Amino acid sequence: MPLMSPPSRVTIRHTRPAFLATALAVFVVVMLAVYSAAVTPAYAATLLSQGKPATASSTENAGTPASAAVDGNAGTRWSSQFSDPQWIQVDLGASASISQVVLTWEAAYARSFQVQVSANATSWTSVYSTTTGTGGTQTLNVTGTGRYVRVYGTVRATPYGYSLWEFAVYGTSTGTPPTDPPGSFWGDTASIPAAQNVVMVKMLNRTNGKYPDSQVYWSYNGQVHSIAEQPYFDMPVNSAGRMYFYLGSPNSQYYDFIEFTVGASVFNGNTTRVDAFGIKLAMRLHAHDGYDVSVGEDQTTFAEDRAVTFQKFVNEVPAEFKPLAQVQAPYRIIAPGSHAGFRAGGANANYFSAYASSVGVSAATSDIFGCAASLANNPGMCSALNRHVAHLPQSQWSTPSLYYQAAPANYYSKFWHDHAINRLSYGFPYDDYASQSSFISHGNPQWLLVAVGW
Repeated sequence: MPLMSPPSRVTIRHTRPAFLATALAVFVVVMLAVYSAAVTPAYAATLLSQGKPATASSTENAGTPASAAVDGNAGTRWSSQFSDPQWIQVDLGASASISQVVLTWEAAYARSFQVQVSANATSWTSVYSTTTGTGGTQTLNVTGTGRYVRVYGTVRATPYGYSLWEFAVYGTSTGTPPTDPPGSFWGDTASIPAAQNVVMVKMLNRTNGKYPDSQVYWSYNGQVHSIAEQPYFDMPVNSAGRMYFYLGSPNSQYYDFIEFTVGASVFNGNTTRVDAFGIKLAMRLHAHDGYDVSVGEDQTTFAEDRAVTFQKFVNEVPAEFKPLAQVQAPYRIIAPGSHAGFRAGGANANYFSAYASSVGVSAATSDIFGCAASLANNPGMCSALNRHVAHLPQSQWSTPSLYYQAAPANYYSKFWHDHAINRLSYGFPYDDYASQSSFISHGNPQWLLVAVGW
C-alpha cells in the first residue's frame, strides 16, 4: 500500500477583536526591532542579496517563488516541493566576499543543509554545513567568495518541503559588475523549438554587420551549415564533442570552437582560449528549472572591432606576451605555450624558472603554461604558478582577488578573464581550478545559444 503524501498546507485566518489587533501591532513592531538588531551584522557588511535574481530546484506552488525569499518582505516566502534534496540560490550580480548568511525559516525547515558559494553556478564550495538544523532564524558567520550563493537542503525536518521567509546574504563586493550581454544581444528565446534529443542549440550572428548570416558557418560531426541555412541544431548525446564556427567560408582562417559532452539529460561545455583566440564566442545555457548562465567574451569585447581587441591585448600585457597577438595576426592570438619565445631556446624560455624553483617545482616554462609533463597531474600547483599565487599558503590558491598581481604570471590568461562574462575564462588547461573557467554544466537543459562575433 503506497504511503500517503503529506497534505497541502492551508493558512487559516481568523478575525480578531480590535483591541487584540492593536496589541498585536505593538508586539509586531517590538519584535521587528528585535529581529532587525539580531540579524544585522555587527560589522561593516552590506546586504547583497535583496532584490537579486533567485532560482530554486522547485516551488510548492505559484505563490511561493524563489524570489519571495530575497524580496525583503517578511510576509512572503519560498517553499519547495515535499522531497529531498532541494535548493535555492541567489545571483549577487558580481563576485563578493561573503561574511554572513541569515536564514529565516518558516515551520518547514532543513534538518541537514549546506550553504555553498560558486563563481559560475556550476561548481560549488561549501562554506557551512550542519545535520542538526534548528529552524527559526539562523545567523551563520561564513567565509567564502562567489557570485552565487546557494542553500542546499538534504534532509527535511518535517513532512513538508523547505521554506524560507528570507534568505539574506551579507558581505562585500569584490568584483566589477559583469558585462553580461543584454537581452537584445541574445534575441528572441521564446520561439526556440523544443529539443527532441537533449538540448536545442541556436547559433547567433553577432559580427556587427561584418558578415551576413549566409557567411557565418557552423560545423559539427560532418554537418556544415550557414546560419542562414540552419540556425538550429538538436544536440544528441555525445562525448568529447566540438562545434566549429567559421566566418566568410566553411574553411576560413577566421574560426574557433566550443567543447562539450552531452549526456542523456545533462549538458557540460565551455568556450576555450587554451590554444588560442580565433573569433569571439559566448554561450548561454538555459534549463527547464530556470538555470540560466552565460560564459564567453563580454559585451564590450563583442561590440568592438577585431582590430581593437588585438590592439587592446598588446596594450594590456607585458612585453614578453605582446608577440602572441602579432605572429598570426589578424587571424589568431596564440597561447604562450605555443610561442617559440617561451619554448626551449627562446628569449623567454626561463620566464617561470626562478619562480617555479622557489616553490620546489622543476618544469619548463612552456610546460607550466600548458600544465604538461610533471604538472599534468597537479592542477592546483599548475594553476597557482600561472596565477602567481604558488608562493602563498594553499588555502589562498582559490582566492581570485589574489591572482595575477605580479610577474611571472600567465598574462595571456589574465587578459581573457578581464574581458569575459563574470571574468570566467579557460586561459590554460587547469583554469577550472577554483571554478574560474568558462565551464558550465546543468541537468535537464532546454536550449543553448552560441553567439559568434568578429
